Amino acid sequence: MHSGYFCTEERMMTDVVIIGAGPAGLTLAYELALANIDVVVLEQREERLEQVKGGTMQPRTVELFDLRGLVEPLEEHTYERQRVGGHFGGLPVPLDCSGWHTRHPTPVGLPQWTIEKVLEEHAVALGARVLRGKAVTAVEQSESSVTVRAGDETFEARYVVACDGARSTVRKFLGLPFPGRDGTFTATLADVTLTSTSDLVPERAAHFSELTRTANGYWAMLVPVGGDLYRLTVGATDGPTERDSPVTEAEITKALTAVYGEETRLGRILHASRFSDATRQLEQYRHGRILFAGDAAHIHPPYGGQGLNLGVQDAMNLGWKLASTVRGHTDESLLDTYHDERHPPAAAVLHHTAAQRVLAGPGKGEDVAALRDVLTDLLRVPEANHLIAGLMSGLALRYDLGGGHPLVGHRIPDADLVTAGGRTRVAELFRAGRAVLLDLSGDSDAVPLAHPAVDVLPAKCAEDLGAARVLVRPDGYVCWAGDGDPAAAAERWFGHPGRFCRGGNV
Repeated sequence: MHSGYFCTEERMMTDVVIIGAGPAGLTLAYELALANIDVVVLEQREERLEQVKGGTMQPRTVELFDLRGLVEPLEEHTYERQRVGGHFGGLPVPLDCSGWHTRHPTPVGLPQWTIEKVLEEHAVALGARVLRGKAVTAVEQSESSVTVRAGDETFEARYVVACDGARSTVRKFLGLPFPGRDGTFTATLADVTLTSTSDLVPERAAHFSELTRTANGYWAMLVPVGGDLYRLTVGATDGPTERDSPVTEAEITKALTAVYGEETRLGRILHASRFSDATRQLEQYRHGRILFAGDAAHIHPPYGGQGLNLGVQDAMNLGWKLASTVRGHTDESLLDTYHDERHPPAAAVLHHTAAQRVLAGPGKGEDVAALRDVLTDLLRVPEANHLIAGLMSGLALRYDLGGGHPLVGHRIPDADLVTAGGRTRVAELFRAGRAVLLDLSGDSDAVPLAHPAVDVLPAKCAEDLGAARVLVRPDGYVCWAGDGDPAAAAERWFGHPGRFCRGGNV
């Protein structure tokens, strides 16, 4: 059970404060609460912003949520769409993830606010506190704690994680540079209803290339997300829009008419905001007891639906490490592996979205059109499509975890298993957020590992995973494989067994 936070002299004490209740912050809150860590989430908005925004979950993100049993409640909120692969730079060739050994080969589309709703409900059910209307006004850290002020309230935590978006206040409080480059265009994202539509308006979500249109000085994409509600992304092809100017009904009406015809008429604008294709990344994700995740750590052009997924995957990587450190099972050096592992994938996304900016950005010329033709033909080659599909989906990610076995650093495939308790699959072994040693050796007399942070499961596998025993971290990545003794690897990643004896806290 949670001991809960407590107040002393108007100072609220907790293990971890997360600033920002977006997908990254709420995923992290869930992971920490699952590990029985006291966690408070501070969100400046009074209420959840029910805007569709970037609600595409890439295959690897779906796999990670599957590890925790969250796919089913999330998929209850999906909107009707073709089950097609993702895209690269808007090219008209669906990316094929079938060769990446996954049960979730296509992106899943749903409004971002529903992802936040499901994550918050599950995190709160485990004991996390989500406090809204708490704009952070100061952050100070000492050798042993971090103090956060939000209005007239003060919170003291052992660690703080900033998940407060591209304009992170925590990043500004610390005076951290956010190197990169400014955007080349500004576009508008709006949730709108339509009172009437022309034949140019799509009836359901489809592949990106089928939804985008350019006409009369605008580029736009309308995505049906249920009933008469649409997500509209629109920008001018002939010049930038002021980033901070308010979105007006007149400009949305003008753009809809220009791209989708006079028969397409605006009903209401439910939510609207602007975004750019700026590219920036923090040089370090950890600054003492303050860590950064999601858009607070990296921003990039929104091509290919990468942003939400990077943030969720940051949180899944950090969650179990932070929990282990808070409980004293591992020392603080484990937190440094968060930056080491997550900075390179984000840098790679910044790199390939820069390439997509050339392919899909507004104002394309004849040379870019020729380049698109060449790359479209290339993506029709199965080997090339496979490579880019792995990149965009996150399925190809391999962490540099050391060790000589080829499985180490890769995600564990969700293979079918037969155990003493019956049939199961790999993803179901990680519901509790613990590490797992999968013992496929068939040696019933062997005791391959005795470690309080690791569940050992003898099983038979329907396929050859390439090793007799596979040690998998709570985030689903293999950290040891072979037929020998995994004790050293378990101690490296999950701490010495002797550190688990305090108060029976396992």
